[in-house]
Amino acid sequence: MFGLGTTELIIILAIVLVIFGASRLPQLGEGLGKAIKGFKKGISDSPTQDNGSDTPKKENKG
Repeated sequence: MFGLGTTELIIILAIVLVIFGASRLPQLGEGLGKAIKGFKKGISDSPTQDNGSDTPKKENKG
């Protein structure tokens, strides 16, 4: 996984803790989890080719 060892991960976590504080870490984790879940859902739901055929066309009424 990107060549990161335990020491590097601990240093990154300590820097994040200093920057954002302990009270905001759960919110950051929740937001990151939702973002990853939404990204995976978007990737799995998207068609392989997007030619715009599934978007409704607007009718000119006037």
